[in-house]
Amino acid sequence: MSAVHYDSFTAARDNLRQLIDAAGRGHAASLRRNAATVAVIDVDRLRHFLASVGGHTAQVVSEADGWSIFLPGLPIAADGNTLDEAIDDMIEALREYADDWHDHLSEAPNHADNWGLVQLITFSSDKQLRAWLVGTSDIAAQAA
Repeated sequence: MSAVHYDSFTAARDNLRQLIDAAGRGHAASLRRNAATVAVIDVDRLRHFLASVGGHTAQVVSEADGWSIFLPGLPIAADGNTLDEAIDDMIEALREYADDWHDHLSEAPNHADNWGLVQLITFSSDKQLRAWLVGTSDIAAQAA
């Protein structure tokens, strides 16, 4: 199977199996609706790509009272008495940021370009976000 593209929503709906199968194999899969063309992408492949090229690396700081984690250049930070508590707090902070981004920050000029990070957060389990934050393994390989 090669790349698939459907020029209408109706054609895509009639060929949904082929569209999803192509995306699952990592092939280009798209459809046009009115003036917009959208891609259909396997979530695990997208998450892997965003985790590897996203450009966001968590910084961890050991302090007298515990641990702090932040993403430089982003308004997302967390603290905890232990590193595990700080990571748990950071996962919660990431989820809150993604919710806020979907709600109102996506249109703000200083947040609009964070869509990739928001997709990574949205499509990741807590276990996958933990692995991404600490850089221990491939996010796509982590079980949900």
